[in-house]
Amino acid sequence: MTKTLWQSPAMVLLIAAAVVCGTAATAQTQQAPKVQAAKPQAAKPQQAQKKPAAKAEPTEQAVLLGQFGDWGAYTATPDGKKVCFALAKPTSAVTDPAGRPRDPSYAFVSTRPAEKVKNEVSVIVGYKQKIGHDAAASIGSANYPMYTQDDGAWIKNAAEEAQMVDTMRKGADLVIKSVSIKDTKTTDTYSLKGLSQALDKVAEECK
Repeated sequence: MTKTLWQSPAMVLLIAAAVVCGTAATAQTQQAPKVQAAKPQAAKPQQAQKKPAAKAEPTEQAVLLGQFGDWGAYTATPDGKKVCFALAKPTSAVTDPAGRPRDPSYAFVSTRPAEKVKNEVSVIVGYKQKIGHDAAASIGSANYPMYTQDDGAWIKNAAEEAQMVDTMRKGADLVIKSVSIKDTKTTDTYSLKGLSQALDKVAEECK
């Protein structure tokens, strides 16, 4: 079912509490990420300057289903509702000006059966983003603008989400560019190695 971003139900931002990507052996020995929910303001993008809803405290420990290349597949049950997601850290994170501090960044592809949401693409960029300024996602020659709120970003045109996921499955890298409220420009590059297998595991777990 096609949905616009501002009509979508509560979106789950899945924030890792520790480094969770790398080799399968390394990932198995590290703490799985905790789940933190955030609900962007139910408003159209041009109203995004309104303060977003407060984030809930992380209470749910995610379970690693498997590590596939650079992507981990996880499941959790925040508020009793099952969630499955593929998660990766960037293989390269560049700031302009160089050396600007920020929190860790992550990319997610999430499935929430209770909300009839499948393969929702989102990113955490590690800082509050410039209000009214879209982030940009690219896979090879394919480009997708992303709606931003606080430190999260989602594909702006939800009708393109399935196409974006299919392109990610076939691509080599996902590049996310964003601008902070302090005008710091960032470019995060995510390897897409293992994403297809991670998404297949997510689909198997969250049918």
